[in-house]
Amino acid sequence: TKTPSSFEPIDLSMDVLGREIVDCAYKIHSTFGPGLLESFYEQCFLIALKKKNISFTSQKSVNVEFMGETVPNAYKLDLLIEDKIIVELKSVEKLIPLYDAQLLSYMKLFNCRLGYLINFNVPLIKDGIKRKVL
Repeated sequence: TKTPSSFEPIDLSMDVLGREIVDCAYKIHSTFGPGLLESFYEQCFLIALKKKNISFTSQKSVNVEFMGETVPNAYKLDLLIEDKIIVELKSVEKLIPLYDAQLLSYMKLFNCRLGYLINFNVPLIKDGIKRKVL
């Protein structure tokens, strides 16, 4: 079977869903601004997704197979949106390359083509949103 690559466009429904995710971030940030705890922004995100009737799983633990053995709870996703898109939320002074690498690893391990890294601790939320496509 052929695996999708970043050269192929993502599905239109995923693109539309991605816009809804970004809209949630804008609503939260325009209401509360920067400087609050990541856990607070995450709870607001869950509320915003529910209001849009978007299904999600928060703090999803994932097991990983290695050399025929299961590594339990190898990592935990902040949000898995409709089993298609990974969203990692931050409230940090600056996004560092490690966060990008972490998101890409999660996307590969979970076989998701689209992911978002959202940092709420910025003056303008547009500067805190990174979209990644595999």
